Amino acid sequence: MSARPAPAPPPASPAPLLVVMGVAGSGKTTFGTALSRRLGVAFADADDFHGPANIAKMSAGVPLDDADRLPWLRAIAAWLAEHARTGGVVTCSALKRGYRDLFRERTPEVAFVHLHGDPEAVRRRVAARPGHFMPASLVDSQFQTLEPLGPDEHGIVLDLDAPVERLVDAYLAAASPGRTRP
Repeated sequence: MSARPAPAPPPASPAPLLVVMGVAGSGKTTFGTALSRRLGVAFADADDFHGPANIAKMSAGVPLDDADRLPWLRAIAAWLAEHARTGGVVTCSALKRGYRDLFRERTPEVAFVHLHGDPEAVRRRVAARPGHFMPASLVDSQFQTLEPLGPDEHGIVLDLDAPVERLVDAYLAAASPGRTRP
């Protein structure tokens, strides 16, 4: 009598693929870095995907338009696709649903963590950031452009004023097994 092979173990759940979104100064990089460390996945900052023309435009206090953003968004979408199997956290303002849709075209499993809060607090944060190309004068235009996550978009909204470790804990609690995907 031959032994039957043991059933294969269930596949490991894939590592999360996340976009930390929000207006400039919401703490995306600080939170995203801390979250990627806790999750043990790669991290990328959307600022690193901007071309020189975009940086020059924002440095001059001129908001980007959709044509300016498209190559930047495509580069971030490519990064997400490259990390779909291994997981990753990337920051990106992702202010419009159309931008988030572009990410979902290549990586439908992507989820969003929206850091949201008071515009005045964000303006103070941006004004206090030394050497960054995004001036505080553009914060209002970002809030005007922001389209919050829709009820059909996988994601969670967190209060940007909370301490970073508490934000990470809140995300992890929302994403824990047995709960619906954040």
